[in-house]
Amino acid sequence: MKVSFHGHSIVKIESNGKTVLIDPFITGNELTDLKAEEQNPDFIILTHGHGDHVGDTVEIAKRSGALVIAVNELALYLQHQGLNAHPMHIGGSREFEFGKVKFTQAFHGSGLQQEDGTFLYMGMPAGVLIMDDGKTIYHAGDTGLFSDMKLIGELHPIDLAFLPIGDNFTMGPDDAALAAAFLQAKTVVPIHYDTFPPIKQDPEAFTAKIKSGNGKVMKPGDTIEL
Repeated sequence: MKVSFHGHSIVKIESNGKTVLIDPFITGNELTDLKAEEQNPDFIILTHGHGDHVGDTVEIAKRSGALVIAVNELALYLQHQGLNAHPMHIGGSREFEFGKVKFTQAFHGSGLQQEDGTFLYMGMPAGVLIMDDGKTIYHAGDTGLFSDMKLIGELHPIDLAFLPIGDNFTMGPDDAALAAAFLQAKTVVPIHYDTFPPIKQDPEAFTAKIKSGNGKVMKPGDTIEL
């Protein structure tokens, strides 16, 4: 698998000849190296229904025909927007052409603001495990620290974990470092920081806290081969 990071929480995975985009918040994201109009993934995976994660999903999926994989409520909402979406939920797993997807719990919120200022509930927030060819990637989505991360790591030995460190809305660096210890991932990459003033962080200081596995700061466009 070829895995690249593209600012905020955007991760791209290339596996079995298919391209997967996770949380494609491109428009309005000054840190990304991507352009929404140039993205043609086969699949889009969403961790939850906040604007800085759903992002450009509708535009990209309508143009590319990508299948959107998300928790049930968010997937059904996107179906009503005319997208091809596959509903799943926490604890459930399914094989796709690029590999196996399993949603995990996350402690956060999930809702999309409408034009009149109201919010529509988009189901539970989630993390996601992606498994193929003996390799496992964990994208935690937006979450606080929770002790069942130990169980996630025990049940699914993780090669590469993407953890939010921004604080304010998610785990901060100290809690994320403890999450890394719980997960026992081989490589841990910080995400969800520096995009907005309330989540400014020093990613190098975070990776220095990682005692188990390798902490790695990825700049937008950086790639890891698994």
